[in-house]
Amino acid sequence: MPYFKSRVMRKEPVVGTFCGIVNASAVELTSTCGFDFLCIDAEHSPIDRAAAEGMIRAADVRGVPAIVRVPGLNAEAIASVLDSGAKGVLVPRVGTAEQALAAVKATRYPPYGERGVGPGRAAAYGASIGEYLGKAHDELLLAIQIETAEGLQNIEEIAAVEGIDVIFIGPGDLSVSLNAMGPENAARLNQAITTIIEVSERAGKVTGMFRMSADDVNDWRGFGVSFFVVASDTMFLAAGAQATVNAFKARLGEGK
Repeated sequence: MPYFKSRVMRKEPVVGTFCGIVNASAVELTSTCGFDFLCIDAEHSPIDRAAAEGMIRAADVRGVPAIVRVPGLNAEAIASVLDSGAKGVLVPRVGTAEQALAAVKATRYPPYGERGVGPGRAAAYGASIGEYLGKAHDELLLAIQIETAEGLQNIEEIAAVEGIDVIFIGPGDLSVSLNAMGPENAARLNQAITTIIEVSERAGKVTGMFRMSADDVNDWRGFGVSFFVVASDTMFLAAGAQATVNAFKARLGEGK
C-alpha cells in the first residue's frame, strides 16, 4: 500500500484542496504548497478526460497524490481517470448502499468488480498492465460523498459496504438537501454530520469532510474526522487577490 493511502487508512490527518482551474500549471503550483493530496474537481469544473490526465500528470511531477472527484456515479468516468493515473476517486451524491457498491465495482477489476482493462497512462500505456493489475486494488483510494437526505437516511447500510475507504461529508449540499441552511439551522446540520461520522467510525471507515477554513478543524478532528479537503484553488485565488486589492486601496486612501 503506498504511503498516501496507508496514512489515510491509519486515520492520520491529511489535508487536500479541490483543483478546479483547468490548467496543469495551476495544479503544479498548488502542489508546491504542502498539501498531502489534491482533489481534481471534475464535478463542478469544466474538466474533460484529456484535461484531467494533464492535471494528474502535473501533480505527479511534484510527487503529490491526485484523486479526482468524478461528475457522478458513472463507471466510464471513474475508469477513465483511474486509467489516467489518479490515485483514487471521490464519487459524489451517493445515497444508497446499491450506489456505494456500484462505485466499488467501478474501481475494481474482475472478479471483484467490473472495471475494464486498458492500456492507459496508469499502466504505462500497456507496458506494465500486469504489474498495475497486481497492485491497483490495494493502492487506489475510493471515497464516496454523503451530501443528501437520502444518504443520511441510508448511512448505516452505506457504511457497511466493503471496499469503501472514505466516507466524505459535503456540508453545503447536505444543508440544502435537509433544508438546514443558515445559522439558525446549524445545530440540526451538525447533528446530521455527527450522525454520519459516528456511523462511519463504527463501521471502521475513514471519515472525511469539506471545510472552508481551519477555524474548527480540531473540533471535527475530535469527532474522528481525519481526511480534510479545504476550500479550492479558485477560492484561494479570489481571497488572495481580494486581500491585496483591499490593502492597496486602504493604503492609498491613507495617503489622501
